[in-house]
Amino acid sequence: MSAELGRPRAGERVLRVLRLALHVGFALLLAVAVGRMLLMAPLSWKSAAALLLSAVLAAVYVIGTVAEKRASDGAQRRRGLRFDPDRHGLAWLAVVTGLWAVLLLLSPDFSWLAFPLFFLQLHLLPLRPALLTVAVTTAAVVAAQWAHAGEFHAAMLLGPLIGAAFAVIMALAYQALYAEVTSQGQALDELRRTRAELARSQREQGVLEERERLAREIHDTLAQGLASIVLMSRSAREALNGGHLETVRSRLDTVEDTAAENLAEARRFVRDLREPEDARGSLAERLARACHSVQERAAAQGRELVCSFRLEGDPVPLPAPYEVAVLRAVQATLANVLQHADAGRAVVTLAFLGGDITLDIFDDGRGFDAAAERARSGPRRDGTGYGLISIANRVEALGGSLDIESASGEGTAVGIRLPLPEPLAAAAPDPQEPVSEAGKENRG
Repeated sequence: MSAELGRPRAGERVLRVLRLALHVGFALLLAVAVGRMLLMAPLSWKSAAALLLSAVLAAVYVIGTVAEKRASDGAQRRRGLRFDPDRHGLAWLAVVTGLWAVLLLLSPDFSWLAFPLFFLQLHLLPLRPALLTVAVTTAAVVAAQWAHAGEFHAAMLLGPLIGAAFAVIMALAYQALYAEVTSQGQALDELRRTRAELARSQREQGVLEERERLAREIHDTLAQGLASIVLMSRSAREALNGGHLETVRSRLDTVEDTAAENLAEARRFVRDLREPEDARGSLAERLARACHSVQERAAAQGRELVCSFRLEGDPVPLPAPYEVAVLRAVQATLANVLQHADAGRAVVTLAFLGGDITLDIFDDGRGFDAAAERARSGPRRDGTGYGLISIANRVEALGGSLDIESASGEGTAVGIRLPLPEPLAAAAPDPQEPVSEAGKENRG
């Protein structure tokens, strides 16, 4: 499409051919008139004057057409020229017409130049003045031929009238085509501007989406890991001050493991955030490790939190985006449980139900206002509150659904349902137990 916008349009090519034909026709008719005059009449002062005026007319015509071409191409702005076709074109036409009229008085052979003059007059003048000028030019041709011949013939009137009528029709058709080409040019210019604005808007939208993606990934991976390292480091310092060396070693081991895991996450993050199949184990094993990790972080804070993981149904290999969505949802939700819920128990249940996978995360903490949390469209001013937004974005991108049930003093339940891609859904076994029962059991 961009290449088509850059190529000359068919209408423009037609206009160029017509203009070129007009200029070539003027030059040929002038040359024919000069040649006939020199061949048909003996050399005299009239023929010498006609020859000199023909050279002047040719020079004036060439200068005017070249200046008009440069003006239309914008070259007069680049070279400092001040030729204005709307203002200087009329003066140029008057000079050309005047020189032609003098030549017509010297020889009737210059009558043929009236035909290209008709086009120039119709092109440079408004319609009514142009028609009047064409009529005057036609009358001048008829009168000149009559005067030079000494007698009147019908052909002297019919030839100029037919030529003038044909010129008027062709000029009107040319103007209609010119207007259409100009309109198309303006439309294409507007299309180019619109495409440029659309491309800029798409780039800006892409930047915003990329920022959102980066913020989600940083929150769900690096930020959570760094928070865990800070907690473990503080716990290790307290244990060291109290002389509990075994506790210090345990906390340092946890810090090392967490730092190594986050380093691996950061390297994957640099590699375009892809989640390759590596030696980290299955999705169920990673979810179990997430539960164990949140228990250790709670213990480092001097709190007791029992987090258990349950797997229901026959697991099937999931595409990387599905595994990432499930893992990040568990990590972000358990981080909220640790930081805000003051819970003593949490249960994570992953179930494979034929064409769907479901994830239930339940805790017996203090709960919160779920309606207000769902109504919030962005993180809080202190930068917190991004976890549920991140989960919702990931689930929505995969065509799934997110349900949050919570009330003050009654704990919180987060339920996620993701439809599997068609090939995996067809190959998945039928469920043996509905996830809702599992959810009820977890919440009992």
